[in-house]
Amino acid sequence: MSKSPYVPPKVWKNDAASGGQFASTNRPIAGPTHERELPVGEQPLQLYSLATPNGVKVTIMLEELLALGHAGAEYDAWLIRIGEGDQFSSGFVQVNPNSKIPALLDRSVEPPVRVFESGSILLHLAEKFGALLPANPAARTETLNWLFWQMGSAPYLGGGFGHFYVYAPEKIEYAINRFSMEAKRQLDVLERRLAESPFLGGEHYSIADIAVWPWYGQLVRGNLYGAAEFLSVQDYPNVQRWADSIAARPAVQRGTRVNRTWGEQDSQVPERHSAADLD
Repeated sequence: MSKSPYVPPKVWKNDAASGGQFASTNRPIAGPTHERELPVGEQPLQLYSLATPNGVKVTIMLEELLALGHAGAEYDAWLIRIGEGDQFSSGFVQVNPNSKIPALLDRSVEPPVRVFESGSILLHLAEKFGALLPANPAARTETLNWLFWQMGSAPYLGGGFGHFYVYAPEKIEYAINRFSMEAKRQLDVLERRLAESPFLGGEHYSIADIAVWPWYGQLVRGNLYGAAEFLSVQDYPNVQRWADSIAARPAVQRGTRVNRTWGEQDSQVPERHSAADLD
């Protein structure tokens, strides 16, 4: 017997049973669920995160800055277990009222500055250290175009395609088709750009590449959602070339290990408090 089509009620009410594997952490209100202060280390920058695509943007950025010789970019990276609701602690909500990772507390200034949303953190760090963001106004604008493109586009890839292709309690053909179409359109946007330029912002590696790579670069390299074959990623050779070139960077390889608790043992660095933790 086929299921009856879903008819939305006049007023939506939360049904925890429909939340699938995220039912314990998804909720329709903001704010803390419990009291807990965040730990604070000795480094000038305090990062609270997990090695999701959004999380590794920031650890890659910090490792790139350190590789460039910016000692002030030393950081403590504290693990936030989002599956266990750490993001809803009172301390975390003070740093990010949106209860999403990553969140950064810049303690190199007084009073300390909170920075949330991964794109904002990348921009904050680029401006703070004068690195990985062109000074030329036209090149800077082009770089920021692609940074904000990623911030607007990735929810369709993660919350849209990734959710319905991998995580949803049931496979819904319409939803998978809808978001697969959009994921491939976005890959084509990148393919066309990278056919004319080695990097997204132009001739030089920048925060635009750091923002986009953990999502789209890892997707075409077969490291996101197990969807490379499904999405025919071989159709995007320039994206693959770009993705592989960034994956070869030592700072990228270091950054992707921070706040990671899954995969091969030698790829996991749940917390990072000095360079020695990665060596």
